[in-house]
Amino acid sequence: MFSNLKKISLVTLTLVGLILSANAQMKPLFDGKTLNGWKKVVGKAPYAIENGMIIGTMTANSPNSFLVTEKEYGDFVLELDVKLEGTETNTGVQTRSHFDPAGNKGAGQVFGRQMEIDPTPRAWTGGIYDEARRLWLYPLETNPAAKTAYKSEQFNHYKIECIGNETKTWVNGIPVSYVIDTLDKTGFIGLQVHGIGNKTHLEGKKVYFKNINIQTTNLKPTAFPKSIYVVNLTPNTLSTQEKANGYKLLFDGKTNNGWVGANKTEFPAKGWEIANGQLSVLPSNGGESTNGGDIVTKEEFSAFDLSFEFKLTEGANSGVKYFVTLAEKSTGSAIGLEYQVLDDEKHPDAKLGRDGNRTLSSLYDLIKADKKLGSPRPIGVWNRGRVVVYPNNKVEHYLNGVKVLEYTRGSEEFRKLVAISKYKDWKNFGEAQKGHLLLQDHGNKVSFRSIKIKTL
Repeated sequence: MFSNLKKISLVTLTLVGLILSANAQMKPLFDGKTLNGWKKVVGKAPYAIENGMIIGTMTANSPNSFLVTEKEYGDFVLELDVKLEGTETNTGVQTRSHFDPAGNKGAGQVFGRQMEIDPTPRAWTGGIYDEARRLWLYPLETNPAAKTAYKSEQFNHYKIECIGNETKTWVNGIPVSYVIDTLDKTGFIGLQVHGIGNKTHLEGKKVYFKNINIQTTNLKPTAFPKSIYVVNLTPNTLSTQEKANGYKLLFDGKTNNGWVGANKTEFPAKGWEIANGQLSVLPSNGGESTNGGDIVTKEEFSAFDLSFEFKLTEGANSGVKYFVTLAEKSTGSAIGLEYQVLDDEKHPDAKLGRDGNRTLSSLYDLIKADKKLGSPRPIGVWNRGRVVVYPNNKVEHYLNGVKVLEYTRGSEEFRKLVAISKYKDWKNFGEAQKGHLLLQDHGNKVSFRSIKIKTL
């Protein structure tokens, strides 16, 4: 008995020692008394120290305000507690960020990745936003299970891990975001007080920051659940996490391996180009499949999680189709369910169909995409598309990380939509058990990259 107690005591002491050793690696980034090592760079919101906390106060008619570290950091683990008053605004923590004194018309501008703190009904706390640059990288539509982690009007504990090109976040111990990026190897850490415009009823609301600690040595990446989607912004690559989670590349960035022309046995000899890590359909006066024609995967898929990046030229039209069987022997583009890829402003097809169901990221001619949260990027900038088809035939479309529509293949509602669409004459349209994936040649230049898939 005493021997067993001795063993238990040794195990307990070992665990305690490991915890104390890990905590010993964390160093205060704020001493609780002064703002030594910090500086205000932009905005009118004041920052003060009270009861060992940094307190920022919301100020009307001010841009976003930032208190940032004088030192820049590369790899680190940052932990802190933050409380935000109210539920109408937001705040955030900048990581590896920068200051442009000429930005915002000379008023100065902070830019870089920010961990969002969002108490609004949108509930994107812990998401990753690229302040003043690429906008949302990891909205919580990508990981909706984490939306409940935030506790309103309370101190919440945040952990941000930046190691190498990976950024991960946790809210109250719950894993939230995972981004792999190519930008910003170093930069400052910043505390934000968000601008409130002329909303005077928010004037004086406060943001409290405390227990701000950082670790910069002996860093080891913390494991993330495989079920959480990774946003990998490194073109045409798979991370260790993605590989372990079953993803594979459908385009390697260099060759047409795995692709052939629709209704053909070879890849088109003209009309498509592979260069600079991009697979591009070349312009041919806007005609549908009149040049190189559509291309399809050699492999067929049933339930899957498909991701891809696309870049439009002005006025361009294309699409990513799925469950393409090629059984219809159609002229022009092959038949299949289509994630619309379109310049909504300049291409006339956006005004056709019903109620906008031919616009970007819509289920073409069937269901309009709701893009109020998933804003498209400007023409010439890469957008991120995603189609998830579950084994129960539920389907989701995403644009830049935000879910813009969902439906169920074969449902009564789906069949009613097909019956009033251009597909009404195709028997059992969209209900095949499996099919090819297709990139459409609609006669306009559109580029694709980072095409990856996981079988579900």
